[in-house]
Amino acid sequence: MNYLISGGGTGGHIFPAVSIANALRELEPDCRILFVGAQDRMEMQRVPQAGYDIVGLPVKGLDRQRPWRNFKVIFDFCRSMLKVRKIVRDFHPNAAVGVGGYASAAAMKVAAMMGVPVILQEQNGFAGVTNKFLKNDAQLICVAYEGMERFFPADKILLTGNPVRQNLTQGTKAEALEYFNHEYSVSLTSDSPTLLIIGGSLGAATINRSIAEALTRLVDNGLQVVWQTGKSHFDKAKTALNQLTDRQRQKVVCTDFLSRMELAYALADLVISRAGASSISELCLLGKPAILVPSPNVAENHQYHNAMALVRKEAAILVEDKEAQDKLADTAIEVLADKPKLETLHNNILSLAQADSARRIAKQVVKLAKRY
Repeated sequence: MNYLISGGGTGGHIFPAVSIANALRELEPDCRILFVGAQDRMEMQRVPQAGYDIVGLPVKGLDRQRPWRNFKVIFDFCRSMLKVRKIVRDFHPNAAVGVGGYASAAAMKVAAMMGVPVILQEQNGFAGVTNKFLKNDAQLICVAYEGMERFFPADKILLTGNPVRQNLTQGTKAEALEYFNHEYSVSLTSDSPTLLIIGGSLGAATINRSIAEALTRLVDNGLQVVWQTGKSHFDKAKTALNQLTDRQRQKVVCTDFLSRMELAYALADLVISRAGASSISELCLLGKPAILVPSPNVAENHQYHNAMALVRKEAAILVEDKEAQDKLADTAIEVLADKPKLETLHNNILSLAQADSARRIAKQVVKLAKRY
């Protein structure tokens, strides 16, 4: 079997795509997989690193701020569709999988026009523009949230959840303490509540600013902090770290990137995070109480909708970006002091987990390919 997978632009699209590819390889070791992405976007590096071939399209997203530039966007989209026609003719895919992002729009539209069965994977609780554009071309749409009938035909929807990183459940608290204390020369302990801050791999300016301003207060309230800043915010975070006493600094891990995320999660009693689909799926799988700070700078405010899907079920706490500097640190201190609240958040978010999502989606892809 040959499988075409398309999507990208952000890690939130790339990771599910690679996870589905890995699951397809497990089910069918001899299958061929080809990715289609957007030129100059991160998938052109990340996908080959994961061991897969990728072809780039000269495609870009719509410019909502400067509509006159969209003539070039439409021209490039048409060029991309022509390129995909050649890819489909040469590769002969038995099925195509779209995970969102504008490369996926061109790839899946052409695949459907050429008779290739299409499966879409929608990560968010508020469907993206690309997948809404493609909904009539797909045979099946795999979703992570209930209530997606408002975006897609109900008879095409299958609730599968989002694929998450395979190793996240493998860390233990004892291993995490040993790793962080040795690697960062700190003195974290098993009996102190741990706050984990992850603003995404690029970092989140508002979250970082809020934590920097409140770092002394967090530590003085008995918390230990594991703080991933993102590369562009690391220098400012170090300035805040240098204002701590030596004793206070022993309770803070501050880094631009956490390479052992499974250990960070294992240690965390509460997580502060953006509300991207992949992050929320990880929190659900691990049952981690969370304060979600949706990014206001995303298409159709979809992170807010992701967060509210959990908040309505008392599975997470929402702090809006504009309120974060005033409320975020105090909310974290308050929640970590409230054991019944932590237990409620843990139980409710764990109940929303969808296990083994990548394999479940891959089985549907194989089933569809064989039917056609």
